[in-house]
Amino acid sequence: MSGYVMSGRDDRNSSARIAVVGFSCRVAGARGPEEFWQLLKEGRSGVGEFPAARRTGREAGLSDLPGGYLEGVDRFDADFFEVSPAEAAAMDPQQRLALELGWEAVENAGTSPDALRGTRVGVFVGAINDDYAALLHRGGPDAVTRHSLTGTQRSFIANRISYGLGLRGPSVVVDTGQSSSLVAVHLGVQSLLRGESDAVLAGGVNLILSEHSTNSLKRFEALSPDGRCYTFDARANGYARGEGGGFVLLKPLDQAVADGDRVLAVIEGTAVNNDGGGDGLTVPSATAQRDLLLDACAAAGISPADVQCVELHGTGTKVGDPLEAAAVGQALGTARPDGKPVVVGSVKTNIGHLEAAAGIAGLLKVISCVSHREFVPSLNHETGNPRIPLAEWNLKVQSEHETWQGENGRLVAGVSSFGLGGTNCHVIVTDPPSVRRDGHAAGAPAEPMAPGRALPWLVSARGEAALREQAERLDTYASRHPEADVHAVGRTLAAGRARFEHRAVVVGEDGAGLRAGLQALATGGGAAHLVRG
Repeated sequence: MSGYVMSGRDDRNSSARIAVVGFSCRVAGARGPEEFWQLLKEGRSGVGEFPAARRTGREAGLSDLPGGYLEGVDRFDADFFEVSPAEAAAMDPQQRLALELGWEAVENAGTSPDALRGTRVGVFVGAINDDYAALLHRGGPDAVTRHSLTGTQRSFIANRISYGLGLRGPSVVVDTGQSSSLVAVHLGVQSLLRGESDAVLAGGVNLILSEHSTNSLKRFEALSPDGRCYTFDARANGYARGEGGGFVLLKPLDQAVADGDRVLAVIEGTAVNNDGGGDGLTVPSATAQRDLLLDACAAAGISPADVQCVELHGTGTKVGDPLEAAAVGQALGTARPDGKPVVVGSVKTNIGHLEAAAGIAGLLKVISCVSHREFVPSLNHETGNPRIPLAEWNLKVQSEHETWQGENGRLVAGVSSFGLGGTNCHVIVTDPPSVRRDGHAAGAPAEPMAPGRALPWLVSARGEAALREQAERLDTYASRHPEADVHAVGRTLAAGRARFEHRAVVVGEDGAGLRAGLQALATGGGAAHLVRG
């Protein structure tokens, strides 16, 4: 597409800046980006008791602690992804979740997954746990089938996405411990900057399928007995485990602008290092973390004094939290003027510690805050940890939902993720530059539809039931967003979605007319201006 120009807000080469053009997520209490934002904005927690349906057959004596658990991890629409029932049964549910989230991230970007087939799109996935393989081998040699190898090797979590979507860029699973998914983003960014990939899907997944992985962490004394993350709070006593995952679809900023993509946020720079020694293999290094933050700022071409908030690794541990606070304070907080502290928080207080997917969860929180220009509360912070002198380090734990004013018209945030073995990653994120199209500011309301002019909304699915569900979801979206540009929705439905066998189109002159057709389709009824085929 043409007709786009960027404002000259800064002089940095846009080819060195990476645009986030779409994302997906599934975490405790939220099945997608919109529900995730509502969870964050309302300051709700998705942490709860271990699902009763999963207790059957589990070994006695291994307690199931509260955490951020997903529902229905055993369910998968194999037909949709053209996977045989036997192969689907052998697939690690982390593979299934990654495949679903990869598809959803592409659709969230307003792109049909079919349009990416055969292109140089890279896939970088953080994953660390092999619970499903452990459960399989518990059944002995006879439990192994011809699909077990591809179903349980972690490399296939990325390879399955590349195969299913026909993507020909790099396809890599990353394991750096709890920093895996943010390191996956870092590697994806580097692949784009080298010209190795034209676009990248990057993220991570984490599911808790065996009681033994929880027991190992419990014996390591990493887990909170009451299943809460008390980040920077005096009650810090370990972390709550969490399930879920997320992906971002990334492009070079100049290419995203040229393609007319909606840019949610910009990744300005990334950095990775390791603690490289210290008081113990699993003891964090404040010095290494400080250097990491400074390296990320240098890679982004941003002064440490300009970073306004940091999404912490923030597990809520007695040792880790004070060291991280010192690192953020030394690198960023003390560089800022008095009265303008670095705002800090942790999404782990909402959804638990997603381990391999923790970094992508933090990044998605920041992307959401940047795109809405709002801060959201970090939970479970009542009394400050006496070992964290917030005022001295010029830090402030964000406890309320409020507008993010920015500085000099710009929002700048950092995201941290640290692996238990000392591999650390930090990403610098800013709001996108203002983009104009044909003389109108991006995001400006479209001109009203001419009276009497019909507009089609196309819907398709693999089956009739799925078609009705698509209509219901679209109607729900339209009801929640009456201000939505019906033209833009129509364009996305026509050009930004895969086309399946079961199809329908609703035609209307305004949102009300279009919704009437969607409601009829969702209930299996008939209506004027509704056509099925």
